[in-house]
Amino acid sequence: MKTSVPDIQPAAFQALRERLAADGVHTLMAQFTDVHGVARGKLVPLNQLELLMSEGVGFAGPSIWGTGLPRIGPRAEYYGRGLIDSVRALPWMPGIARVVCDGFVAGEPFEACPRQVLKRQMARLAERGWTLRTGIEPEFFLLRRTADGFEPADPHDRLDKPSYDLKSLPRQREFLRQLADGLTRCGLDVFQIDHEDAHGQYELNFHHADALASADHLMLFKLAAHALAEQHGMVFSMMPKPFANQPGSGMHFHASLWSSAGTGRTGLDARCVFDDAAHDLSVTGRQFIAGVLHHADALCAIAAPTVNSYKRLTVGESITGTTWAPAYVAHGPNNRTALIRTLKGRFEWRVPDASTNPYLATAALIAAGLDGIDRKLDPGLPCTDDLFELSLSQIHERGMAVLPQSLSSAVDALERDEVIRSALGATLSSEFIRLKRTEWTEYARHVSPWEMARYAAAF
Repeated sequence: MKTSVPDIQPAAFQALRERLAADGVHTLMAQFTDVHGVARGKLVPLNQLELLMSEGVGFAGPSIWGTGLPRIGPRAEYYGRGLIDSVRALPWMPGIARVVCDGFVAGEPFEACPRQVLKRQMARLAERGWTLRTGIEPEFFLLRRTADGFEPADPHDRLDKPSYDLKSLPRQREFLRQLADGLTRCGLDVFQIDHEDAHGQYELNFHHADALASADHLMLFKLAAHALAEQHGMVFSMMPKPFANQPGSGMHFHASLWSSAGTGRTGLDARCVFDDAAHDLSVTGRQFIAGVLHHADALCAIAAPTVNSYKRLTVGESITGTTWAPAYVAHGPNNRTALIRTLKGRFEWRVPDASTNPYLATAALIAAGLDGIDRKLDPGLPCTDDLFELSLSQIHERGMAVLPQSLSSAVDALERDEVIRSALGATLSSEFIRLKRTEWTEYARHVSPWEMARYAAAF
């Protein structure tokens, strides 16, 4: 199928091809992201570089989660079109270079491609002279398979409070070193790694970037971590809550709005729209977070998109002993118990968990924030309480809403929220809702070992 192609000079293809060949690259990994935030793609010989960057490589559209594409006709084909600036040789996969792809159908940007969804929202910001920068903080588990299921890969990781443990952390030093070094060689600015609050749980941080680049970086991080963990005989997991008696994994988003004049990662010549000399956030920043709070329930479906997500977002006393997952719709200065933690010139959105699709979550975040700005919403008074210390009745007395406590409730909220559904687009929002309702139904009908133990001989 012949499609319209970007204007890239043949010399650019030739120079890139020669550089990759000199680095030992013989194969391109054409990678896109499905609705679930899972990397998909094909391996393409290096000599097909120009085809990948121009027309793209084809996929059977209905075989990809969330496309809603037909099995026959001109719209049955999904094309992943590579971005020339995204090509990076993968140190953990010698001979292979990753290429980020945008989705196209019938020669046009595909409306249900998650990356295209985010690009549409970034374009809305650009129309106002703004861009969003995000810093995404992925938490994850390193597990090993056993006859009984999964357990932490490090059998000696047993401290009652393992946060920042410097005994377990070095035992995983080779995996963590290879991960950090590989990502750094691919252009990510990795600046710290720590042991988190659960056994077998870690966090790796890389510096903030333009929101689209941040999402691309997160997908590269997952590619690297999955591959390296497998090489080390482990399982890399971004399941939100793999163990009932341990804290779950978040993926917090730090967000700030900037004028589009700045260049580079630091953007020293740009202006932070959220910055205010006298307060943590400017009026525009407060309106933005007000939009996020207003659409919190619908955003929950995107940022906590699995049945398991709601084992993390619990109301009341956690059986884990500690939790950092928000359950109440509130904001507060440096308040990690609130849905939004405000800081100087930026905020931290604490709802997203490790299973979040970064493109969809960021797109929905922008749509909610712009709605708050356009309607001049007020976020209300900041919360300075430790919300985990308050009873549910005290929460209600303060007028705070509670986040949905199940995937089903969150999806219901998404279906009612025209702003967020519109941001996702008709096709993707419909497919997302359909898939998540199916997931909930399958879960609700599943008979668990807990049920068997409790009820099988009880009556």
